[in-house]
Amino acid sequence: MTVATATPAAPTGTPAPVRETRSDRIVMICNYTALGLFTLAVLYPLVYVASASLSDPKNVVSGEVWLWPVGWSVEAFTAIFDYDSIVSGFSNSIVYAAGGALLATALTLLAAYPLSRRGLPGKGLIMALFVFTMMFSGGLIPTYLVVDRLGLLNTRWAIILPAALAVWNMIITRTFFQTTIPEELAEAAKVDGCSDVGFFWRIVLPLSKPIIAVNLLFYAVAQWNSWFNALIYLTSEHLFPLQLVLRQILIQNNFDPSQVRDTAELIRMKELQEQLKFSLIVIATIPPLLIYPFVQKHFVKGAMVGSLKG
Repeated sequence: MTVATATPAAPTGTPAPVRETRSDRIVMICNYTALGLFTLAVLYPLVYVASASLSDPKNVVSGEVWLWPVGWSVEAFTAIFDYDSIVSGFSNSIVYAAGGALLATALTLLAAYPLSRRGLPGKGLIMALFVFTMMFSGGLIPTYLVVDRLGLLNTRWAIILPAALAVWNMIITRTFFQTTIPEELAEAAKVDGCSDVGFFWRIVLPLSKPIIAVNLLFYAVAQWNSWFNALIYLTSEHLFPLQLVLRQILIQNNFDPSQVRDTAELIRMKELQEQLKFSLIVIATIPPLLIYPFVQKHFVKGAMVGSLKG
């Protein structure tokens, strides 16, 4: 007599495992392959530039460098700081990025917070005007004439003020305030005798660290990478940002020998000219990479919350 053995039943409440089909595996393989190719396409130029900047100049010119450094050398990085325009351009970019980010973030917060409150008279019209400027602009020549009439040409303000507020950043900031700062909190503060300015300074700003970090990062990176405004509005080389100096060296191949302090250094820098281009690219990317880790934890939260609804 055969005794039937009962199969143990799955524990109650435990979902049955989903069996992966062959088509699912094919799709997954295709996805990972495509993502891997995209990653290589983005990563390889970065690795190549870093390797070329650390290789011997002769190996760079001869084309021997294609992935890893060949003949380690940091001579290009030490030679960069003997070129006056690069040093002044780096310091100018820091001033433009820091000053522009602080001013633009302050203006964005001051514009976004009132537009996030229900009781602002004419809020719809004001918002429509902001959006209109985002969709339509006066163009290059009218903008240049405005900067000229304001007396900003060939000054640092010509780089900072025209980019002092981005409407898209203001919309994201407004949405953050709408979803994070409830109207009931403002009403409770008014009952306790807190003014609108005091409520904004003591309550809103401490609760808005994520969106402040997002704005600082967006504006600082935009200012750091900007070169077109400097090309249009600046004529004095001592005001040029690093990106404009980099453009002259990379595109125009403009490397002024008169700015090098001695003849021996001039000969050496001519030999390093090709490698200096890669070294400059590496130096230009270092500040954004150093800033991002400090704002990363706030950046994701602020960008996600600020983009939930418009």
